[in-house]
Parts: sequence; C-alpha cells; structure tokens
Amino acid sequence: MLSPIEKILFVIATLVSLYFTYRGAQRIISHIASGQGKINWSLIWKRIGELIVKVGLFQPVFRFRLWPSILHALIGWGFLSFLLINLADLIYAYTEFKLLDHLGWFGNFYRLLADVANVAILVGIIAMEIRRFILRPATLSTRKATLLHPKARFGISRDSAIVALFIFTHNTARLFGESFFVAGTGVPDSWQPTISAVAGLWSGWDAGSLIVGERITFWLSIGAVVAFLPYFPYSKHIHLFFAPINFAVKPERKSIGQLSYINLDDTSIEQFGAAKMKDLGWEQIMDSYACIMCFRCQEVCPAYNTGKLLSPAALEINKRYHLNDGGATDVELTSLISEEAVWACTSCGACVDICPVGNEPMRDILEIRRNLSMMESNFPKQLETAFKGMERNMNPWNVSQQDRMKWADGLNVPTIEQNGEPDILWWVGCAPATDARAQKTAQAFAKILNAAGVNYAVLGKNESCTGDSARRAGREDIFFGLATQNVEILNELKPKRIVTTCPHCLHTIKNEYPAFGGNYEVVHHTQFINELVGAGKIQLQVTSDELRVTFHDPCYLGRHNKIADAPRNTLQSVGALTIEMPRNSAKSFCCGAGGAQMWKEEEAGTERVNNARFAEAKSTGANTVAVGCPFCLTMLTDSAKAEGSQIQVKDVAELVAERMK
Repeated sequence: MLSPIEKILFVIATLVSLYFTYRGAQRIISHIASGQGKINWSLIWKRIGELIVKVGLFQPVFRFRLWPSILHALIGWGFLSFLLINLADLIYAYTEFKLLDHLGWFGNFYRLLADVANVAILVGIIAMEIRRFILRPATLSTRKATLLHPKARFGISRDSAIVALFIFTHNTARLFGESFFVAGTGVPDSWQPTISAVAGLWSGWDAGSLIVGERITFWLSIGAVVAFLPYFPYSKHIHLFFAPINFAVKPERKSIGQLSYINLDDTSIEQFGAAKMKDLGWEQIMDSYACIMCFRCQEVCPAYNTGKLLSPAALEINKRYHLNDGGATDVELTSLISEEAVWACTSCGACVDICPVGNEPMRDILEIRRNLSMMESNFPKQLETAFKGMERNMNPWNVSQQDRMKWADGLNVPTIEQNGEPDILWWVGCAPATDARAQKTAQAFAKILNAAGVNYAVLGKNESCTGDSARRAGREDIFFGLATQNVEILNELKPKRIVTTCPHCLHTIKNEYPAFGGNYEVVHHTQFINELVGAGKIQLQVTSDELRVTFHDPCYLGRHNKIADAPRNTLQSVGALTIEMPRNSAKSFCCGAGGAQMWKEEEAGTERVNNARFAEAKSTGANTVAVGCPFCLTMLTDSAKAEGSQIQVKDVAELVAERMK
C-alpha cells in the first residue's frame, strides 16, 4: 500500500497528466469538428454486433500480413484484458484490497488470463520492434519520391520506439511487482504461473526488500502510464480510440466506392469537392487520427505498386503530422498530396477495403479531384475528349446516339419501344455498345438471352452513359446531368430488374442513383448468366479443348460490390479449369482503367498497371484470362497484344456463348 505522501504525489502527477491529455484530446476534437457534416450517433446501436467483432477479435487486421497481425493481436488482446488488471492494481495501491482475490472463480480465471496476456504483450512488442528496427521490411515505409511530411520519416520510428518503451516498461514492471508480492507470501500462485516463476528469483529476500521492490516496480508500471498519457493524443496509437469510433459512426455507404451526393440545382453551394482539409467530411479528418501508419493501403495500391508517386498511406500520415505540428484544417490539400499523385488513383478501392481501421483515403483523393476539376478546371487534358463525348453524345467514345444500336445488327435485340414490359431491362453500357472489342461481349450476351428465352429489352438510342468516369474524374456537373436524365427515364419505365454488362454501370445505378431518386434491383451479367445456367435455361457443352482459365475480378465487381462467386461458378459450368491469381476476389489487383484512367495516360512509373496484372495472370499457366468488365477487357487485351502473348482475353459471356448447345 502507498504511503500518504506517495498517494498525494501520485494524485498530483495523475491530475497534471490528465490535464495535458485533455488539452491534446480537445485539440483533436476541434480539428474533427471543423470538417463537413454531423456525426450520427444512432449508428452505434445498428452496428454494435459488428463493432464487437471488429474491435474484440481484430478481424480487419487478419485480412493481410498474417504473422504481424498475430503479433498485433497478442498486444491488443493483452491490453484489453489489462483494463481490469490496472484498475485492480490501483485499488490495491490505495487500499491494500486485492480485488481479484474477492471475485471467486472469475478472479482466479482473470489472474491466469492476465498472466498469459502479460507474456503475450511482451512477446508481441519485442517481435514487432525487431521487425521494425532490425528486419526493416520495405512495406513499413514509403519511397523517397513520395511526398511525406518532413517530420514523418523519423517521427514514425521515434513514435514506435516510445510506445514500445512504454509498453515494455509498464508490463515488465507489473510482472516484477506482482512477483515481489507473491514472493512475500511465500506461496506460489498456481493461477499466475509466469509471475510465480519470476517470484522464485527473489527467494531469500527479506520482507522489507520485497516491499521496496514492489513499490519501485509499481511506480515504474503506473508511472509509465501517467507519463505516456499526454503523449498519447500525438502518437499513432491514438487509433485505439478512433478505430472503434470509425467503425461505429462512419457515415453509411452502399459500397466502399459510393460518393456523396451533390445537388447542382442548389445555387447556394460555393465549394465543390475539397480544396482544404476542412472541406473534407469530419470522418475524413478523423481518418488521420485512426491511421495506424501500417502502410497496408500503400502495399495494395496499384499506382504505388507500379512506381507512381501516389501513396494513400502518405496522405493520411501527412494530414496527421500537419495537425500534430500545430497546423490547422485550412491547409491546402495539394500541399499534403501532389496533383500527380491525385490523378494516379484508379479508384479501385483497395486502400479502403484493406484498411484495418476503416479509413477511406480514396474518398479524399476523389474529393480533391472534384475541386480541381470543378473549381479550378485543372485536370489532365486527355480527359477533355471523354468529357466532350459525354456532354455532346452521352458517351465518352463520342459516338453518335444514332449509332448506339449498330452492335446489334443481325441480332434479334428488342428495344423498349418494341417490348414495353420486359422482365429484364438490359443496360448495355457505352463500351459494349460503341467499342469494337467490347461489342463482342454484348453480342455474346444477346445470344445467351435469346437462347434462354428471356423476356428482355434494351433502351437503345435512349441509353446514355451512367456518368461513372465523369464522377471519378471530378466532373460532378457532367455526372449530375447524365444521372438525372437516366433516373427520369428509368423511373418512367419502372424496370422489374436491370442487368448490366459493365461493373461501373452496375455500381453507379445500384449505389449512386438512389441519391437521385432511382432505386432498382441491379445485377451483373455474370450473375444473371449463372442464374440461367442454374435454372437449366441454357445448355452448355464441354469441348475437347482444354480450357484453363484465370478470372480477373474487376474492382467494381469483386471489391466495390462483393460479387466474386457468380463468374467463377459460370466458368466452371462450361468445364473450365479455373486457376486463381494470388490477388483475387476482394483483394484483386486493378487493370488500371478505373477512376477515369481509361481516358488518359498513366502517370510516370516503373510499369503500367495493366501489364503488372497481365503478368500475374500469365504466371498462373492459364491459356485464357476471363473478365467481366469492358474496361478490363481492353486493358488486358492491350497487354497481351503488346507482348505478343497467345493467351486469350475474353469476357465470361463470350466463353459461355461459345459453348452453348
């Protein structure tokens, strides 16, 4: 038990520590509050089950880097168990009352848990520091060419060292302190095997020495906490608070790629997109505090992986270091991420999907694009052709609407004028309707629908671009016009079900048109083909030629909309031997065309994104790369042609149509 003087000193130290901790927390809250929008606290109750799983089991962490994730979990689970342990230690220090000794079997169980947890924490933190400071994998830093706050490169390592020192001091001192107590009783505690083993080191010490040892280690243990608290709001480990808050109250999204609605009819809006940090949503500012600086997002980013300047991790780190360095949220965002990096993003969503704390750096980037395009007319000049095409002819290829149905010449494809009450409204999409290579997908799908006797229709000359590329390039005005027009047409038709041959169309109609008053059931053509096969409406024959297929998951299908099984099931139904690429399904690597990249040149790097993906497909030994997106079809076909490969690139619909009886 502490002496009266020690109690007074501890109270004073704690109050001083809490005061400076409060100041740090107050600063963070003011920064977050300066962002756009308001927190909807009611979301907590809707997500409470999911929150418990994510926070309690560290489920998002385990999706990537298995062994470091296990080490992280040892530390995290250990500290969760130590919440009660530290409380019990404080009660004992003031009253000499051993709380756990009075909780029966639960107290005994918890002492055993704490004993194991303490070892787990020490093993985890030592292993993690060996990884960071001795093994030093490249995945824990960013290239020198990437824009990073000048204090960050050293600061991240310093932060890790400080936190490791705190954890090691706190837990080692606690281990020794409890061992001194057990040694003083003269009886090993079977519920604390590690502590009892250490207590054996003090055999032969007199009672006075054991008490002194217990007090010194108490002050080291609890003193480490008191000393660390004011630093906590400035350290990356503030994510312990903000990650759960992120999961609990982040605004609802229909998918990770859904962008916020902007009503261009509202003339009072003065700012489109984000020029300064305060133009971002409150949750986007909070992302910088939730960030653990693990660089997972960077590791899966197709732009960074092919040598571009973009690092989604660097963006979040720069936001945090700017704020920690005394900066305010009125800073220009282009001082935290270069324009070249902004335009290198493919909007693939990999950074959002893999983030273990729920951050959304892609959303920041697209908000910056909105500002650059709408407020400053500052965008890559190659995009002008696509923009003009969408404005004048309702498609980025700038093909006349009068030619919209030429792809269907010689095929029996009914338009909505010819079949006013279809069961299926087929949204063909701009690429399948106008691009020579993608037209083969549309023609194959038409043959499948006709063979299955599906009651369907297309909009024909009334179909326009959904506006996906315009929106991802920041041209919200073009997107708004197209979306408004399309929703008006669709609401008048009241389609029972919409099938798309493009994941970008699927995503936009399904997830973003509801903000315009358009709510529809939308499925991808690979899903619908799988339904037809399952219902026996089309008969397939397995040919003698060996079909070894690897399926490339389009980002807006497998990751943004979680559709991965249907295309694979369909491929298996045609007798294909499906071989998975290392990066597949929600973890698929981008083809390089998303985020309006289809209409511009890639930023400088070490490799083209599509070539990197094609090389991965080639490494599987497959003779066919199957796709479910016209953009992916174009990009991977270009790669195959560039290297003269014999590997075929075909849409799933083409492979099915070729094998129909």
